[in-house]
Amino acid sequence: MKLNELKNVKGARTARMRVGRGESSGKGRTSGKGNKGQMSRTGHKHKPLFEGGQMKLIRRIPKRGFTSPNRVEYAAINVGDLCDLAAGDITPAALVAAGRIAKSDLVKILGNGEIKEARKVSAHAFSASAKAKIEAAGGTCEVLSLAKPKQVVEAAAAADTSASEA
Repeated sequence: MKLNELKNVKGARTARMRVGRGESSGKGRTSGKGNKGQMSRTGHKHKPLFEGGQMKLIRRIPKRGFTSPNRVEYAAINVGDLCDLAAGDITPAALVAAGRIAKSDLVKILGNGEIKEARKVSAHAFSASAKAKIEAAGGTCEVLSLAKPKQVVEAAAAADTSASEA
């Protein structure tokens, strides 16, 4: 079979309807546009958002609220949850290894709960109450840069490989 031998299935292509060519054609007189009204007039163009005179959707929906494209989203970890983690410094890499956050998440420490032991906590942001509780327990707070840290992802991968070797 060659391309020039291909044919359409019977009924796949129908002849174009010639409208306005007399009553016996089946599409005479009003040419399928119905009687009267702006849709039947010559020169009428159907605009993309036109809804037949009904209030347009864009005018019906509320216009309140705003979502900033520059919004920074954090994975929230409470101070009380830090006690459950293994001893040592608490970093985003340690939280990834513990399964608390995803590799690419920015971390914010919130002040819900209590911390008993002194820990060095590194995160991208701290609430005022969390910082006060960590420092009251004798720990320190280190604020990391807000850029999605490639080093954190690499450190988490290194922690995964070292954990699997041990």
